[in-house]
Amino acid sequence: MKILIVDDEEDIAGLIQFHLEEEGFQTEVCHNGMEVLPRLEKNLPDGIILDLMLPGIGGMDLCKRIKEKYPQIPILMVTAKTGETDVVLGLELGADDYIRKPFNIRELVARVRTVTRRTIDPNQEVQGTITTGKIQINPTAHKVFVEGTEIDLTLIEFKLLQLFAGNPGVAFSRDKLLDRIWGKDVFVTDRTVDVNIKRLRDKLLSEKERLETIRGVGYRFRDA
Repeated sequence: MKILIVDDEEDIAGLIQFHLEEEGFQTEVCHNGMEVLPRLEKNLPDGIILDLMLPGIGGMDLCKRIKEKYPQIPILMVTAKTGETDVVLGLELGADDYIRKPFNIRELVARVRTVTRRTIDPNQEVQGTITTGKIQINPTAHKVFVEGTEIDLTLIEFKLLQLFAGNPGVAFSRDKLLDRIWGKDVFVTDRTVDVNIKRLRDKLLSEKERLETIRGVGYRFRDA
């Protein structure tokens, strides 16, 4: 599995590269935001570690451009900023997860494993196309259609929708969603769940009202 590391600080990029390769990943490194999109046109990675503070093209703008063209590539956003606004904006632009500097390298590796995990848990796996109301989900092709129109989902959004569609009427707490989608070994806040749910709901067009918020509990997908 290949990871593209985008960070202008060479020592940090080198540290990340060393530990990922120790864990069996292949890696490439970019130190300037301008290098990223041309590189993606030649060879797509399985995941991207993206620093926000970059020369050339800033991380936020780069995240948006990548997700517009390659929504299937998971992005782990790295930020030295402490404000929640930047984190929320990054998630809304399509980042699949984030981690703040200074970070624990083991935690970063664990998060990379989580956002790049493309297999679905056995209890979530569904063979063939899933049809629910006006939504069609093709797990094999990793495609989703609403009213016949294909919609672009991130890996996290796709896994959320597949989980909900496969369990209509079942209420999932935020903790349960964290365990099922992100994994038990990775620290992700409730805010990350809420942002991804909102992003998914906004993409479901006329079916978005079926993704319901249950106050004090979590979320539920209403049967068609």
